[in-house]
Amino acid sequence: VQLQASGGGLVEPGGSRRLSCEASGFSLDDYAIGWFRQAPGKEREGVSSISSSGHSTYYSDSVKGRFTISRDSADKTVYLQMNGLKPEDTAVYFCAADVFVRSEFALLESQYVHWGQGTLVTVSS
Repeated sequence: VQLQASGGGLVEPGGSRRLSCEASGFSLDDYAIGWFRQAPGKEREGVSSISSSGHSTYYSDSVKGRFTISRDSADKTVYLQMNGLKPEDTAVYFCAADVFVRSEFALLESQYVHWGQGTLVTVSS
């Protein structure tokens, strides 16, 4: 069971970036997926989550209205579309998966068993 986050890079403030989370060894269809990020010198925080069905999505207050999480069953990929990026969005972004995630705890690390390596997003001019 492996997860891989990709799509990071350097982007200017106000710009957009789309991150992808792909799995090998299992199907993402059965899993809730969470996106987390860790900025330099800070603890990892939950950013967004999507239920296995895709019907429920969750966002932290810091990204609500700017980020959109989605899943594509055909591509077996979960995306995080990030718009209106700010320097404070600079971080390593991770995706995580678990079969059952309680909605009220969807942005908590403890809800997720499977983690991938992160991808660095740098927002700077």
